[in-house]
Amino acid sequence: MSTLTLHEAEPAVESDDFTALEDRIRRTVELVKHERAARAEADRNAARLQSLLDAQSSLLEQAKEQLKTLEREREQVRQRVERLLKQIDEIA
Repeated sequence: MSTLTLHEAEPAVESDDFTALEDRIRRTVELVKHERAARAEADRNAARLQSLLDAQSSLLEQAKEQLKTLEREREQVRQRVERLLKQIDEIA
């Protein structure tokens, strides 16, 4: 009779092991789904930020060009003012 109870106990243990394995697989699947969703969100954010960076880089280049132009104009005005001041000094 003890042999019979030993054989009956084995399927219960195997069933518990199988249930535990099923639970682990479900949790793993959910974890993978969650991580994939997080990765997709991160990829979308990275693409959005790259787009913003590209736009800002373009604006920066435009600002640099405008600054160069303004510096050249300022130098020209400075030279003209110096010439005018020199002419005024010659008159006085």
